Parts: sequence; structure tokens; C-alpha cells
Amino acid sequence: MAPKTDQATRNVLLGVTGGIAAYKTPMLVRGLVKAGYTVRVVLTETAKAFVTPLSLATVSKNPVLHRLYNPEDGTWTNHVELGLWADLMLVAPATANTLAKMAQGQADNLLLTTYLSARCPVWVAPAMDLDMWQHPATKDTIERLLEHGVEVIPPASGELASGLSGQGRMPEPEALVAAVEAHFAGQADAPRLDGLKVLLTAGPTQEAIDPVRYIGNRSSGRMGLALADVLARRGAEVTVIKGPSSLKAQHPAVVEVPVTSAAEMHAACAERWPQMDCFISAAAVADYAPLAPADQKIKKEGGSDAGLQLELGRTVDILATLSKARKAGQWVVGFALETNNALENALGKLERKGLDLIVLNTLEDKGAGFGGNTNRVTLISSPEDVRRFDLKSKAAVAEDIADRLAELVATAAPAAGQQAPAEARS
Repeated sequence: MAPKTDQATRNVLLGVTGGIAAYKTPMLVRGLVKAGYTVRVVLTETAKAFVTPLSLATVSKNPVLHRLYNPEDGTWTNHVELGLWADLMLVAPATANTLAKMAQGQADNLLLTTYLSARCPVWVAPAMDLDMWQHPATKDTIERLLEHGVEVIPPASGELASGLSGQGRMPEPEALVAAVEAHFAGQADAPRLDGLKVLLTAGPTQEAIDPVRYIGNRSSGRMGLALADVLARRGAEVTVIKGPSSLKAQHPAVVEVPVTSAAEMHAACAERWPQMDCFISAAAVADYAPLAPADQKIKKEGGSDAGLQLELGRTVDILATLSKARKAGQWVVGFALETNNALENALGKLERKGLDLIVLNTLEDKGAGFGGNTNRVTLISSPEDVRRFDLKSKAAVAEDIADRLAELVATAAPAAGQQAPAEARS
């Protein structure tokens, strides 16, 4: 069964785990159905102690699933088909136990196997006691899920089942329905990029010192991969040249080409650029690399306090090189991570490299830059067109960048003064 591309589909897969907040899920399902969504429900075995399959089947108008197979006749539930069917998977309530299993990739029940098969956005609404929510292990779990692209809906504050008061309550069904409505409304209103061929770089590069050591940076690739997912969802044909990163694009149509060094990234980009409409340089490419990496591991001199000297040379400026080699109808987008004089430096890079758009972020802004799940950007297409945005999740930042790119493609010629083909401007 192939993944769907029809943006009008509105299928919500609700996963329910064994927390006291499960008693609210019939109202959640009723609200989603009333809003026009087709809803299917997957329960964990412990969830059945808090809410019955019959009640959820009644309000969803679909059978409720809770086991991988029927032991009486051997028929099994196709979790892969479920994952492909859904346009959004929401786990609510999500207990600490299920969240930890999701983060670790465990697959010992139907909900977990479906999660691992899902190709749609996945949301979780954690619900647990205050101390459990604040425990370092839970914080690690949440961080891991965010790295995997899962959207975490923060728990609400109030009276908890333990009698304590604080953060840990599942948001009310009405709030969750409103969040789902906003998600699908945003997808429906987003400008399309159907058929636009996008070449995008993401992640760091690693420049070898010897077979076991390298020069690198702290880039995770999260921003570039989030942008790849958004562009693919809007109809673009996206190829990602990805440096070393444990993260992957979530959209099934995104093509990933793994590379390690700046030279490898340049070669992969140069090979594909002539067939592309747009190049987006989101990778944190090393500016320098060792000129003569050692063939064998460099040993420390016994008892010596002498340091190690490395001779470094400049790597190829991939962004400038591809921008210079552009042909009629190609757009070029760059990123600038600055630590001082941010706007001035970004404007200089925009002009010097002949870019159509530059995405500026600065380490001066708390919550922006490498490694985290948020970013604060300024989109610049000229000294007169500087658009500043608030701190947002990187997924939301990717939507803003995609909006601006769609606007440029629809209304403007590339910076080089060449006209885009009609099919790209339509």
C-alpha cells in the first residue's frame, strides 16, 4: 500500500495507553469525528482497564484494535497498513512507559509497531504524575522523541490523580481537537511547490585527521531535515545530501544521499545540481580540513608534552560554487549562523554569493542554533526585504522558510536575473 499524497485526506489514528486520563478519550474521539475526521483507535492492553474498546468503537464508528494477532485463528493486524493509512498519529494519553518504549524503538504491542511504521506526523500528549514528568529519565525520553521528529504536546497543570497539583495532566479533549484542526488547516492553506526539484544539504561534515579522529561541528541536521519534510509534503521533489547524523527525514518521498566530508558533499551536489530547480544549503560545512590526514592513528609521544600541529586548508565553498554555476530558472538559498554583526554579515553573504534568499540565525539568541529543537530566524532576500520571526520549533521555522520560497518561486525571477520556466512559476 503506497503512502497517500492527497492533501484533502483527514485520517487520525489515536493511540491510547494505560493512564487514568484514558477515561477522557471517548470525548476526544467524539470531538474529532464531529470535526469531520475519520478516526481509528489502537489501545494498549493496560488501557482497557481505564476505557473499554466498545465505548471507543461506538464513538469512532470503527473497530478498536488492541492486539497484534488473534490467537484463536491466527489473523494478524497489519500495523504497516495502519501507519500508511494515517495522516496524523496522536498518542493520548501517553504514559511514561509508552513514551520510553517509543524513544527506544521497542515494539512489543500493536501501538508501538504502528508507531514505528507511521509515515505521518506523530504527536504525543504525555499524562503522568508531577514527579514522573519531572524525572530526568522522562526528560531524556522527551528529548529523544523530539530528535526523532515526534511533536510533544506539553501536559497541562492542575490537580493530579495522586492528589498532588502541578504539570502532568493530559490537555482537555477540546484543546487536542483544536490542535488537530489547526494542523490540518495549516496544511490545507500552505502554498504548494508541486514538481519543484530541490537539492538540499543538511547536517555537519567531518574532515579526517586520521582514521579515528576528525574536525567537525555541533550540527545535528535537524533544521535541514525538517525543511526537507515540509517541502516534500508540499509537493517538491527533495534530495538531501546529508552529512553524518543519526536523524532521518520523516517524509517517505525524501531521497537521502549520505556523505561524510565537505569534498564528498560538494561532489554529490555538483553532480545533481544541473537537473535541479533550487539549491538550499542548510548543512554546516567545515570551512577547513587537514591537508594531509594520516593513514594510521596518530600516536602520542611517550612522556612528551609537545602539542600536535595540523596544517589546514580551505574546503570548497559549495554554496558559492553552485550559485556561480546556476543556469536560467534556478534558485539558491543559503543559511548564515552568526555570533556577532549578524544582519551585516548575512547581507554581505547574500550579495557576495549571489543568493535569492538567506536564512539568518545567531547564537546570540537563546534557543537558536545547533542541537536544539527551536530556532529563531530572519529571512532576507534584499536589504529592503528583511523578515524577522519569533522563536519557534524547527518544524515551524521550516514552514516559514517554505512559505517564503513558494512566494519567491511564484512571483520573482532568480537573483541572477534569469527567468524561471513557466511551470516553476505557475
